[in-house]
Amino acid sequence: MKCVKIVEEKKLEVCETEEPISKNGSVVFKVTACGICGSDIHYWEVGEPKGLIMGHEFAGTVIDPGSRSDLKAGDRITGLPISPCGYCNACKSGNPQYCKLTWSKAVGLSLSNNGGYAEVSSCRSDLVKKLPDNVTDEEAAMVEPSAVSLHAVNLGNIKKGDNVLVIGGGIIGLMCAEFAKLQGAKNVTLLETNDERGKKALGYGKVDEYYNALDEKIIPELIKKTIGGFDVVMECCGNSPAVSEAIMAVKPGGKIVLVGVALGNVNIPLVMSVMGEVTLQGAIAYTPQEFENVIDMISKKEIDVKKYIDDIVSLDRVQESFIRLTSGKDSAIKIIIKP
Repeated sequence: MKCVKIVEEKKLEVCETEEPISKNGSVVFKVTACGICGSDIHYWEVGEPKGLIMGHEFAGTVIDPGSRSDLKAGDRITGLPISPCGYCNACKSGNPQYCKLTWSKAVGLSLSNNGGYAEVSSCRSDLVKKLPDNVTDEEAAMVEPSAVSLHAVNLGNIKKGDNVLVIGGGIIGLMCAEFAKLQGAKNVTLLETNDERGKKALGYGKVDEYYNALDEKIIPELIKKTIGGFDVVMECCGNSPAVSEAIMAVKPGGKIVLVGVALGNVNIPLVMSVMGEVTLQGAIAYTPQEFENVIDMISKKEIDVKKYIDDIVSLDRVQESFIRLTSGKDSAIKIIIKP
């Protein structure tokens, strides 16, 4: 089958590979849509692990239902790409997202389980979710990143009337804005370095104000405007400047949710978070319930994820799509692959 693999730093290549077969009851499916994620871009930038077939934001139609007696060939599905053990305290508490094995065999994030940058993929049977008929393949590929944002906003404990700052105008940041509004945020402000993305974000109707994060005067101005800082800051970039801005912009006693993932160390003005008794809350992935909640919200039209999709491409155009998403000048938020 046709697939796209990492071959070196900032280089993907279209290749041929063997189709997966059902193992331990896994569900094998034809990939009908797969999103390009920010974590995929991290792997692409470093060029490791070589040979990885990425793609963990997927939708598909069942080829082999494996051990799932409630599924048949042709059924439309999505799934949690994680690989939790099911026995540790994290799993037993309903939080498999921080099980130590969660990413060891994750779909599209490990060499042992190719993802949706391919014509066919597979997913552990207990993590596959059958799609409602009114949820399209493209919408289904948006469930995973939307669930990341929902989990982060839930951890932020945003309340009615809160002032919320979102740092980073990619899909995770914009969906954080969407869920923050649903939870009652009075005002959602966006900081983003890409002017094209920032201006575009205002048009979605969930961001009230946009400012360029590169403006050195903007943080003092925002602190003054909010009379002391933001109640909650959603940091969706995962780099030192973004985390530092979050610490400077949050009010004393406020909360910062760290959604962005940094592969290296991050330097922060620790004294400011200590003196302000700021809560730094990490956020990774989602709970199974939150994943299902997003499917339900899309089905009931409570959220519109289609508006964030800028382009749909074939496997032959994946490399150029990565270049586009990292240019810093393009307004694209989400690109979906249709193998």
